[in-house]
Amino acid sequence: MSRKKILIPLAKGFEEIEAVTLIDVLRRADMEVVVAGVKKKQVEGSNGITIKANAIVADMKSDDFDMIVLPGGWDGTHALAEDEDVQRLLKEMKAKNKMIGAICAAPFALNKAGVLNENYTCYPSVENEIRLEGYISDKKVVIDGNVMTSRGPATAMCFAIAIAEKLQGPETAQSLREGLLADFC
Repeated sequence: MSRKKILIPLAKGFEEIEAVTLIDVLRRADMEVVVAGVKKKQVEGSNGITIKANAIVADMKSDDFDMIVLPGGWDGTHALAEDEDVQRLLKEMKAKNKMIGAICAAPFALNKAGVLNENYTCYPSVENEIRLEGYISDKKVVIDGNVMTSRGPATAMCFAIAIAEKLQGPETAQSLREGLLADFC
């Protein structure tokens, strides 16, 4: 199996728990994770934690990645929804039938790009900004075709493990569950 490559774009106001959990768990699953900042490499999260990205979103090419995953946080989500390069990458990934993921408020940015499939989940109340049809409130992770969504900070670990299972297989996911004591996922 070739090493999977994941793009995680960060914009000012991203939710730190979600971003760091995704980066960490997906790297533990032996995937290459590229963290790309919108406009700059130093990106401040919603709780004042700054992360240094590896790259700039505008320089990213969809052909280089197996999946793009957006962390939430309202300010960060709105910035991702308004950024032409993030929106371009989302549309290209969808057109190429590649995996797309979003957690918390970030399905809003997927909807803006027109790549959110029928069934999804998100942070409670954000569905009012997206659409009520297809919203699922009782699952930590919803997978609809090549689009995966999750609810929020507390579900980030389960979301990352679900991504690892989809891209790396059930053995990798089970190993993560055991090593991270995440039997709730």
